[in-house]
Amino acid sequence: MHFLILAAGTNNPSNSAFLATTFGDELSSRGNEVTTIRLNDLEIGHFSLESYEQDHAHEDDLLRVRDAIDAADGVVIATPIWNFGVPAHLKNLIDRLGAFFLDAETHSKGQLDGKPFFFLFTGGAPAPAWKGMLRRTTSSLSEGLRYFGASPVGTFFEGKCTLGRGKFGLVVDKRPETLALVRKKSVEFTEIVETYKKTGKAPLKQRIVYKCMKVGERMMKKVF
Repeated sequence: MHFLILAAGTNNPSNSAFLATTFGDELSSRGNEVTTIRLNDLEIGHFSLESYEQDHAHEDDLLRVRDAIDAADGVVIATPIWNFGVPAHLKNLIDRLGAFFLDAETHSKGQLDGKPFFFLFTGGAPAPAWKGMLRRTTSSLSEGLRYFGASPVGTFFEGKCTLGRGKFGLVVDKRPETLALVRKKSVEFTEIVETYKKTGKAPLKQRIVYKCMKVGERMMKKVF
């Protein structure tokens, strides 16, 4: 199978990139093909409504990401959490991808056909902050991709990714339990993607959530 990893971290070394590498190495060890793209290496302009125009000239880097997502059986996004949200360049990428993964006529129908996505998050806060707040403040990532027809099937959060108060640096490489759990999540994601590839269907939970979302959209249109 073919997997794509999109790494949104900008630090070097980067905690989120390290977890992405660990996740990808486990995928590769099982005979899968893995492509990694670091968003910091791309040149992609800011989103505007012109991006939805049929004759819009998209950047080569954006087309590269689009083609990589199309070719992948499963996609992993690894990102730090900055100021309670994902980095602006990652959110901008998602906005730009709407030109390809929403229908051309209404820009409201997802085109990803249930393709599985997995998210790796790193942040400076402890795990309770993820459960109580950060899960919600970063939800635009998973919900945006769900709107595109993707299946967000898993999330891993690693907190306290700092050397100390106000000091940033690589720490996850010294956390064997974290790395073991990331490898386990990688195996679980592989199994989900393998099922998706065989059946062409998203996991049942994701299909139900997507249908509920579409029902809600139809109800909102009737009301407004």
